[in-house]
Amino acid sequence: MTDTPTGHDLNADQIAYWNGPAGQRWTDRQASQDVLLAPVSGLLIDRAAVKAGERIFDVGCGCGGTAIALAQLVGPAGHVLGIDISAPMLARARQVAPAGLPVEFVLADATVYPFEPASFDLLVSRFGVMFFAEPVVAFANMRRALKPSGRLAFACWREPRENPWMMAPLQAVYQHVPKLPPQGPDDPGPFAFASEARVHRILGEAGFSGIAMEACALSLDIAIGKGLDAAVEAVLEIGPAHRALEGHPAEVVAAAKDSIRETLAPFSKGNMVTLGGSIWIVTARAS
Repeated sequence: MTDTPTGHDLNADQIAYWNGPAGQRWTDRQASQDVLLAPVSGLLIDRAAVKAGERIFDVGCGCGGTAIALAQLVGPAGHVLGIDISAPMLARARQVAPAGLPVEFVLADATVYPFEPASFDLLVSRFGVMFFAEPVVAFANMRRALKPSGRLAFACWREPRENPWMMAPLQAVYQHVPKLPPQGPDDPGPFAFASEARVHRILGEAGFSGIAMEACALSLDIAIGKGLDAAVEAVLEIGPAHRALEGHPAEVVAAAKDSIRETLAPFSKGNMVTLGGSIWIVTARAS
């Protein structure tokens, strides 16, 4: 197995990113992220209405948390395929998956992966579908993998302003460094599927029907019960604030860290630092 998957040419930047230091940082934070995003996983798995014996593929499965939970639900008669472009994250997924579960992980780009046609009941993703350079091409390929009765359920972030848990610390960092280059409405990235109209268009063009989008408000403890210091460290390790500070001198990072702490302190209660977030749970039918 190669360390980086062959993918769609236009996804090369994402493949490089998730197999470099960033992929490793996300891998190192696997346990924390699974705790942080547990409310999302709960909503997604509930709306996916998984049945025992189903065959599911989890796109952008990362360190495997959702794929493992799904495998526990489909039971021995079912099967879960986790697919991701990040070798370090998949290595962690294989490490944490309990022995004997009907789950396997493959290093591949879902845009071009040769899925067996009409072989899956359900496509699921927790924040794994917003990074395709050509999302219609990717979703058309994934739809071919679904049975005619197949369905899709994924979680994606709503607009930045609906997600202060990410944006408040970033605004604190912007007191010290230039803003990140703005994302175009069609650029891959965490908020690429924030627009309802865009998601409907992409899925419709890829051949899906019965598309529904449910806005779900979240309350996220970015400290995951470990207090204000842990919340500040989490913000500095991954996500937009980390990206904005990359390459800046230590004194700038130190000053930004103080501003992040100041911003988060009012949300600190006991060992929790809780801020709001919001996602779409998107569901659709393959035909």
